[in-house]
Amino acid sequence: MEAPAAPHNPADGPTGGPGGTELVVTSPEQMRDLGRRLAKLLRAGDLVMLSGELGAGKTTLTRGLGEGLGVRGAVTSPTFVIARVHPSLGDGPPLVHVDAYRLSGGLDEMEDLDLDVSLPDSVIVVEWGEGKVEELTDDRLHLAIHRAVGDTTDEVRRVTLTGIGARWAGADLSVLTA
Repeated sequence: MEAPAAPHNPADGPTGGPGGTELVVTSPEQMRDLGRRLAKLLRAGDLVMLSGELGAGKTTLTRGLGEGLGVRGAVTSPTFVIARVHPSLGDGPPLVHVDAYRLSGGLDEMEDLDLDVSLPDSVIVVEWGEGKVEELTDDRLHLAIHRAVGDTTDEVRRVTLTGIGARWAGADLSVLTA
């Protein structure tokens, strides 16, 4: 992975500045490990939005989040069921994993899932959530996952983490690059 970014200056806007904190992941296991490390920063009430093309590693990262949060059940893509709830095996928050890929109605369809009811007590991870879940909270963490240009192995990813809102204003996401 790349060297840690400079500490966040709140005057820069979203965590890590306008572009967020960027790191390179070179394998599915590293993507899962990133999820495990990210889980240590998350708490009940956090909304995590994941974007990236099909096969970018969104669900693999979420598997790591589930492992790091210590939740029950195998974390798999909820594409056909839209949302899955993974209760905590301990005293941590449950993980609500949403795949909004097939939802075209924006916030109206998202409201039917009652995520606003789950949010205060859960960590909610939404794949393909852009333009659909931003209204849930002013505070969210956005991870954009992209295949690295020129990668011949199809495993290298660039991950950009951008914290939005007061919850993430002082967060040092560069700790995830260690």
